Amino acid sequence: MTISDDDLVRVLRPFVRATRPVLDGLRESDPFGLRARVTPGPDLPEDATDEERSLADKILDTLASVKVPGTSAWAAMGVPARTDWWVYRVGRFTTLIAAIPGLGGALARTLPVSDAVGAAGEGLLLVAIAGEHGVRSEDRLVELLASVLFRRELDLAARELTAAEDADADARADELTGDLAGDGKRATLKRVGSAVWRLGRALWSVEDELDKRPHGRFYHQWLGLLPVVGVVGKYLGEWSGLKRAAKQARAWLLHRGFA
Repeated sequence: MTISDDDLVRVLRPFVRATRPVLDGLRESDPFGLRARVTPGPDLPEDATDEERSLADKILDTLASVKVPGTSAWAAMGVPARTDWWVYRVGRFTTLIAAIPGLGGALARTLPVSDAVGAAGEGLLLVAIAGEHGVRSEDRLVELLASVLFRRELDLAARELTAAEDADADARADELTGDLAGDGKRATLKRVGSAVWRLGRALWSVEDELDKRPHGRFYHQWLGLLPVVGVVGKYLGEWSGLKRAAKQARAWLLHRGFA
């Protein structure tokens, strides 16, 4: 049964909101202010001796050269390089979760939502890529996910979100993020993995539409049916589909002047 555009928006809006803490959990934090740090430190001349620079400064300078969010090296990277980083950072992690249900814990073992988890991984990646292009509007993100994952072209500019709808989306987003929802707990891989599975469960409500999302090649599906190596086929198929989703997201952003 085909769902309406309004129903799809009601699913995607809390999904988009729930991606924020999940993506934060996949980022490297910036506890020492590495984003603003340069090498060498701004208060020391470039020819400062080792004695003049503390061990802490050396360590921080080394960390600041690593290409992860929150570092000077990251700040110097272009949008294409950051986008590729998210493809490999988010993509490898979420693809593995979708391919091996056991990594999702008890929820993964009781709900047959592997395909939906693959869609959730693609959705996470799309939000991350859009963010690197400066797109953080919830409506634009919902439109992006609807276009790439479900082949729906939405225009939310004329749709006004009511207070009740806003509150409902917030409540649903909190349910999806679970342990990552602002409780001060560290975002461990286990908590992030469980959140990804909850995001997949949310998309399971539109399961009839999931076949429209980017998938892998036909031979990946064949390989996935074989014993023992089936997990490999599933992984390769999800990885291929995720890279296709990233390519389509770039095209969508470029067409609308965001790239």
